[in-house]
Amino acid sequence: MTAKKALCVGINKFKNLPSAALQGCVNDADDMEKLLKTLLGFQAQDIVKLTDNKATKANIIKNLKEMVEGAKSGKYSYLVFSMSSHGTQVPDLSGDEPDRADEAFCPHDLAQKGNVWDPQHIITDDELRDLFIQLPENVLLEVYLDTCHSGTGLKAIDLLLDRKPRYLPPPSMEAFQEVDGKRQRGLNKALLENGITHHILWAACRADQTSADASIGGGWHGAFTYFFCKEMNASKNKLARSAVLEKVRGDLQSGNYTQTPQLECEATVRDKNWLKE
Repeated sequence: MTAKKALCVGINKFKNLPSAALQGCVNDADDMEKLLKTLLGFQAQDIVKLTDNKATKANIIKNLKEMVEGAKSGKYSYLVFSMSSHGTQVPDLSGDEPDRADEAFCPHDLAQKGNVWDPQHIITDDELRDLFIQLPENVLLEVYLDTCHSGTGLKAIDLLLDRKPRYLPPPSMEAFQEVDGKRQRGLNKALLENGITHHILWAACRADQTSADASIGGGWHGAFTYFFCKEMNASKNKLARSAVLEKVRGDLQSGNYTQTPQLECEATVRDKNWLKE
């Protein structure tokens, strides 16, 4: 049996930005944990769940590093990382592409330093790339990001009372001008550029869209995570990933959500379901 390990992160409350609170991210982490147990063969001890004040950058990175080290030592062959929170953008921190903005994800301890987000308290796509490219080729990584890539796709419908975009703009005019109009490479392309193809990335929306924190099904959830779990449970995990994606896209369209989820992986994996891993 495949040795598994998962990290499920959900952040509604932000220590230094109470006005940025969300409502559905902790429920997302709970839903993903339940899905992993009921359909994907994970045991309780295989899953670490970090929510709100436990989901600091240091704690998230610590657990991801432990997962990667376990995979490198042969302990794990299937890793899952899900994160529901705000997304944001920062100027390219690595300096490898001056015309690019880095995609970034907000931990509980998100903080500003000067005119920009403090690098010690934000998680960038470069950091995740540098961590995940260490994985051996026989290890499958599946990442679920229910965050916004960018605020450029914001529409009036995203601001209805029953939904809120999971996006925080840069913290100052200077920082906004640093990233305005620059392209985002994104985590998947960052991995592909390093020849890493044994991974699967689920993104709640396109790079130019926002994902919704929504009142749906009697509670608050990420719209993508809610419909993903709904379709997985309905199919009893008998559908290929590509088929699940199409059903989730249909659900979101029917609910008048503006986001289009993305599934990025090799075609052979795209057309398999999880039972065949």
